[in-house]
Amino acid sequence: MEPLIVDVHTHIYPPTYLSLLSSRSTPPLLHQPEPTERRATPPRRLIILPSDAPSANPNADPSTLGRPLTQSYSSIPHILQFKNQHRIHTSILSLANPWLDFLPPDSAPTWARSINIELESISRDNPGRFYFFGTLPLSAPVSDILDSINHLSSLPHCRGIILGTSGLGAGLDEPSLNPMWATLQQTSLLIFIHPHYGLPSEVFGPRMTESGHVLPLSLGFTMETTIAFMRMWVCGVFDEFPRLRVLLAHAGGAVGSLGDRVQSCVEHERGFYDDGLKGERVVGPKRSLKEVLSTNVWLDGISYGATGLRTAVELVGKEKVMWGSDHPFFPPVGGSEEEEEWASVRSNVDAVKEVFREDEEGMRGVLGDNAVKWLRLDVPSNPKKDR
Repeated sequence: MEPLIVDVHTHIYPPTYLSLLSSRSTPPLLHQPEPTERRATPPRRLIILPSDAPSANPNADPSTLGRPLTQSYSSIPHILQFKNQHRIHTSILSLANPWLDFLPPDSAPTWARSINIELESISRDNPGRFYFFGTLPLSAPVSDILDSINHLSSLPHCRGIILGTSGLGAGLDEPSLNPMWATLQQTSLLIFIHPHYGLPSEVFGPRMTESGHVLPLSLGFTMETTIAFMRMWVCGVFDEFPRLRVLLAHAGGAVGSLGDRVQSCVEHERGFYDDGLKGERVVGPKRSLKEVLSTNVWLDGISYGATGLRTAVELVGKEKVMWGSDHPFFPPVGGSEEEEEWASVRSNVDAVKEVFREDEEGMRGVLGDNAVKWLRLDVPSNPKKDR
């Protein structure tokens, strides 16, 4: 029987969010290039990063800046077509970065509520095909953030929240986030930690632009996630809130490669001991990284190859890895999004099949059954009949 595929990492820019971006003159924004002889109505461009803005590229062709806003970003019929084409039965929708981090405090709660209600409506109108991770008004007062969490916990199709790494502005280890962690722990909502800000451009050097977004997306995003999670662990967030449930994007970034090194650095940090390295460790995380990973952390399976997926499975166990596509990003280059199979999707499916070549239960778990279990999804036993 064909395995059930559930996509826990798929983004959407719903109409409410697009209207917000269309009203803006600074990133993030929607930019409409001027008509040209070749195109009377060029497609709108999604400008997420300040480095892609027209003001930062006065000599560039405006029709090449950012990303073209295709139907895959917001059209439910197109998203369903993509899902059917790739045999994906259920998707957990989440607002794409940069979420609402840029909004002033007074308007953020209203926008968050409108977007979350819109995602609930999409999920309700497509039973079994969509659930969602909600978005929070992180620039608003903490009381508004807590109200938003409680509202999300009341929505039937909400299965968690998506959270950037900036927190309230100083990262996910800042103590002012403690009321939010406490409420998320109480509601048991899964926290999908996703990158946006990357690393400073100086890290990649003056030739970064020659390779477009290659280095910021492949290295900047994954290291951003790694650093954000490690800061949470080292600063004791998981000690104070031991029942938090965290899903790390992109197979956990470099947590699998660097985790043992970070643990060793903690154990050998003289400042954590009451008498150099001779006494008892009195500062630093109380729970080991291994314990936190086994108890509090899930990973998506977005690695694009078997090596990264094996690392993810070894890090948290095969039961806690859930497949994702990162749609609508990484579409076919130069081809038709509607007609072609996406190589980015195929590579992540093939990685699961290679890693679990002799373990059908493990393969089915990562592709879909794990998500059904952990996210309490209501899906049919034979998804082919439900398309």
